Amino acid sequence: MNRSARNTTMLLSLLVFSLVGCSDGGASHASAPQEERSEGVTNRIEIPATVRSNLGITFAKVERRRVESTVRVPGSFELEPRARREYRMALPGEIDLVVDQYQRVEPGDLLYRYRSPEWPELQHEIIEGEQEIETARAMIEVARARVAEAEDRIGILRERLDSLAVAQVRNAELEARAAELEASLPRLRAELGQYETTLENAHRTREHALHRASAATGIEESELSGLVDHDGARVPLYRTIEWIGVRATQAGIVELLALTDGAFAEAPSLVLSTVDPTRVRFRAMGLQSDLARLDESSVARIVPPRVPGIAMDDSVGARVTIGLEAHPEQRTVTLIARSEEARPWIRPGVSAFLEIAVDSTSGMALAIPRAAVVKDGMVHVFFRRDPGDPNKAIRVEADLGVDDGRWVAINSGLSLQDEVVLDGAYELKLASERGGVTQKGGHFHADGTFHGDH
Repeated sequence: MNRSARNTTMLLSLLVFSLVGCSDGGASHASAPQEERSEGVTNRIEIPATVRSNLGITFAKVERRRVESTVRVPGSFELEPRARREYRMALPGEIDLVVDQYQRVEPGDLLYRYRSPEWPELQHEIIEGEQEIETARAMIEVARARVAEAEDRIGILRERLDSLAVAQVRNAELEARAAELEASLPRLRAELGQYETTLENAHRTREHALHRASAATGIEESELSGLVDHDGARVPLYRTIEWIGVRATQAGIVELLALTDGAFAEAPSLVLSTVDPTRVRFRAMGLQSDLARLDESSVARIVPPRVPGIAMDDSVGARVTIGLEAHPEQRTVTLIARSEEARPWIRPGVSAFLEIAVDSTSGMALAIPRAAVVKDGMVHVFFRRDPGDPNKAIRVEADLGVDDGRWVAINSGLSLQDEVVLDGAYELKLASERGGVTQKGGHFHADGTFHGDH
């Protein structure tokens, strides 16, 4: 039995005893002051603080709303496609999980680590690239020295031959040696170019290996190749890594653990996934007949479901987009809305309503929540809080206007400053009845029983 039903049962049970007690003998009425007995019958019911607490009475303010020109459709929140992040194995290896399911993580937090048999091979590729670079650099130095040596020897021989030419003397042997050295220069320079190409290839080999290592570890290449202190020596960081750690790239909550501790997984197996619960959107299904009235520039709001603890006016503005999907059998079209503010009740899977003002030029009407109006026989009534005494409620026959299912326009009997009973309106209606006849006024006792005014 829910709270409303329990309150109603208690109220009706106690009402019988209170009515019997109030009609006993008339002695109590005989001792009442003359002015109290002569009071006129009113449509006011006393609801002091204790009664409001016992019956769970709440109030809603009267609002100006475009009830007639508002399209109201149900829907629910869902995660945006980019709200989910998957973390997979870059290399095969043994897994050691660090986080647990539903744990909140921030960027940079360690999620899991793994030890891969392919990681030492990747380290060796980097080392081989570095060794090839060093070898190529040494060969370049040797080739450059050979070219410089040949050029210097040619210069010396040319000076001697020039001196002999001045003395009109020729030396065939010197001329042959000079010619031989000049002929060797193209070969020596080609060897130098070959070693320079070897150096470039060695750099590319090392860069490729470092790039693969960076992809596997999530560490920048410059950081991997940077020197760190390890076992009393300065060595590159990649040489110190045995277990590869995987860290969060964005804030979120661990949604799924696809593997267990100690499992051996091949690349690219899914290890875990995280979601950002703040990245949500609202999906609603509007009627195709409203397409002509809907406009993506229309003013829209997402209103929460009517549940305890969430105020009816705790709605948020939203930007609406007409989706690509339409359903011919159901005659509906998808509406996507993104809220402009955050609320605790905005979570994936929570149901709510999307209200779209399709005509911003239509007049505003005074409206109250539809749940504040209850049917009493052939009429509808609501209970207005007495502006002069907040501990009293005034029973008002409703002059209803347009109804959108959640809000209803009231043509008369209210002002913008008024409040009406929301939770507890049904109990007040039952309490103001006796024997099928509506009573014009009365009051509640602190225990929740109602006493009609005499």
